[in-house]
Amino acid sequence: MSVVIVRVEMVGDLGIEPSVRLREGVTVPCHTLRPVAHRASVKASGPGRGGLITTGPKGRQQENPLEFTRRPCMSERSAGQAAKDGADDMAKKPKWVVEKEQAKRASAAETVWLFGHHAVRDALLNPNRVKLRLILTPNAAEKLGEAVAEAGIEPEISDPRRFAAPLDPQSVHQGAALEVKPLDWGKLEDVALSGEGALRLVLLDRVTDPHNVGAILRSAEVFGAQAVIGTRHHAAPETGALAKTASGALERQPYLRERNLADTITALQGIGYMVLGLDGEAEMTIEEAVEGKRDRPIALVLGAEGPGLRPKTRETVDALVKIPFARDFGSLNVSNAAAVALYAVRG
Repeated sequence: MSVVIVRVEMVGDLGIEPSVRLREGVTVPCHTLRPVAHRASVKASGPGRGGLITTGPKGRQQENPLEFTRRPCMSERSAGQAAKDGADDMAKKPKWVVEKEQAKRASAAETVWLFGHHAVRDALLNPNRVKLRLILTPNAAEKLGEAVAEAGIEPEISDPRRFAAPLDPQSVHQGAALEVKPLDWGKLEDVALSGEGALRLVLLDRVTDPHNVGAILRSAEVFGAQAVIGTRHHAAPETGALAKTASGALERQPYLRERNLADTITALQGIGYMVLGLDGEAEMTIEEAVEGKRDRPIALVLGAEGPGLRPKTRETVDALVKIPFARDFGSLNVSNAAAVALYAVRG
C-alpha cells in the first residue's frame, strides 16, 4: 500500500521582527512564515492516521510537525548582498522601465516645489530662477497676476479643494505652488568677497530645521550679510518650507552648502575673514571680539540647538564668543541668536 507523505516547511518571508513568539511556543528568529508542501509516494506498512504525514527520526511517521527553514534577517545580510539583490530586481525589469524610473528620481531630486504667496511671487520675479510648473487656485491667480505676467509662465488653474501640486497635506500653500530648480550662487570665494562695505557671513553647523534656516536667511538679508553657508549633509536643503519661512529672502540672499565646514572656515580665514564661533560658555563677548576690528570681514558660526558647535568647529574658529545675557540663565533660538549676532558685528 502506498500513501502520499506531505512534508510541510515554513519558509521565511518579510514581516515579523526577530524573536516574535508564534503559536505552540515556536520562536522564529525573523520573518513571517508560509507553508511549502513537498509530496512523495512511499510504501507504508499501515494506513496513515489522516492529516499531514511526514517521516520522523528512524522512519517513524509523525503527524502535523512544525519544521522550519530560516533565511537571514535583513539586518544580518551584508551590504554587498543587499546591493546585489537590488541589482537583481532592476535586472528583472525592462531596460526602458529602469531608465524611466531613474530619470524620474533624478528629476525629482533636481527640482523644488515652492509654495505660499510670498515665496512664489518672489521666485516668479527672480530672473535667475528656472521655473518649470506653476499651479494656482483662481483666487491666488488673481493676487499674483502681475508676477505671473512678468514671469511669462502659463499657470495651471486648480480647484482649491483638490489642489494639484504634490505637496505635503499640512503645507499652508495659500493656493500657490511653483516647481523650480535650485539656485546656483557660484563659488564660495566669489560670494564671500562680493559687495561693498563690511563683509559678513553666517555659517551653520548642522542646523537642520528649515524654519530656522529660513528665518536666518531673512535676518541675513536685513543686516546685509553676503551669504548663509551650510553643509551638503546634515543641513536644511532648499525646500518649500524653508522658502516660505524666508518669505522671499531665498531669492535674494545667497544660501550655499559646502562639503566640509572646517575646510570652509579655513578657506575663509585664508582670504582674510575673522571667524567667530558662538558658544554660550565662552569667556569673551561678541562686542569684545570685534572691538576695533569691525572693518574686517567677519564670519559667525552657529551650531544646532542643544549640541551647539562640534569639537572640530570649535578648534578651527579664531575665537569663541557669547551673547551676553542680563540674567544668569536663558538661551536664544538659533535664528534669534543669528539676528542678535549680526546686529552686534554690524559695520
